[in-house]
Amino acid sequence: MTGTRSLWKTLMALVLTAIMLFPVYWIVNVSLTKTSNLRRSPPSLLPLDPTLEGYVAAFSQQLPQLGTSLLVGLGTVLLTLAVAAPASYAMATLNLKGRQGLSFILLVAQMIPAVVMAMGFYAIYLKLGMLNSLWGLVVADSTIAVPFAVLLLQAFMSGIPTELLQAARLDGSGAWRTFVSIILPLSRNSLLTVSLFAFLWSWSDFIFASTLNRSGDLIPITLGIYKFIGNNTTQWNAIMATAVIASIPAAILLVVAQRYVAAGVTAGAVKD
Repeated sequence: MTGTRSLWKTLMALVLTAIMLFPVYWIVNVSLTKTSNLRRSPPSLLPLDPTLEGYVAAFSQQLPQLGTSLLVGLGTVLLTLAVAAPASYAMATLNLKGRQGLSFILLVAQMIPAVVMAMGFYAIYLKLGMLNSLWGLVVADSTIAVPFAVLLLQAFMSGIPTELLQAARLDGSGAWRTFVSIILPLSRNSLLTVSLFAFLWSWSDFIFASTLNRSGDLIPITLGIYKFIGNNTTQWNAIMATAVIASIPAAILLVVAQRYVAAGVTAGAVKD
C-alpha cells in the first residue's frame, strides 16, 4: 500500500513538473522553428525542421543589450550591498532608536507596486536629467532589492552571538572594524543570497527599463527584444531565442548558488 502511494505521488509530481516546465520547452521549440512554419495551425509540438536563424539574429543584434543588462545587474548588486549591509549591521547590533519602525517601513516599501515607483522616479529623473542613463536604472532597481536585503541581513546579523562582538570591542575594534572583520565574513551566505536576488530582479526588470530608459543608447535585454516586433511582421523565433539566451545566466546563477541561497534564506530563522 505504501509503495502504491509513493508511486502515485511520484507520477503526480512528474505531471505537475511537466506542466510547469512546458512553457520553457515551448520557448525552446519556437526558437528552433522557421518563421514560415509558425503560421501553421495547429502548431507543431516538435521542431521537425529546426533552424538556428533565430539564434543568429539574437546574437547579431542583442549582444550589446545583454552587456547592458549585465552592467545594470552588477551595479544593482554593488549598490544594494553598499547600502543594505551597513544598514542591517546598525539595525541588528547597535541598538538604534526606532529600528522597529524602520523595519516596518521597509516591509511596507516592498508592497508598493513597481509601476507607482516608476512614475515617481520618472518625475524625479526628468528634473535631475537622469532619464535614459545607466546609473539611473541601477538606482531604481536597487530600491526593489534594498528593503528585502536589509530585512534578510538583519535577521541573520541579529543571531550572531554577542560574545563575538564583545570580544572584538575588548580587543580594541571599533564598530566599522568589527563590521568588516567579523560581521561580513560570517554573513557570507546571506550576502550571496541578497546579491543573487538583486541581480535577478534587475536582470528581469521591464517596468523601470521601459519607463526610465526607453530611448537611451544603452538599453537592457528586456527592451532589446522589441527590436524583433514590427508593425507587419514579428520574428517569433528570434524573440524566443533571445529569451533562451537571456535565461541562461540566471539559470546558471541559480544552480551554482542554490546551496548558499538555502542557507542564507533560513539563516536567523531559528535562534538558541
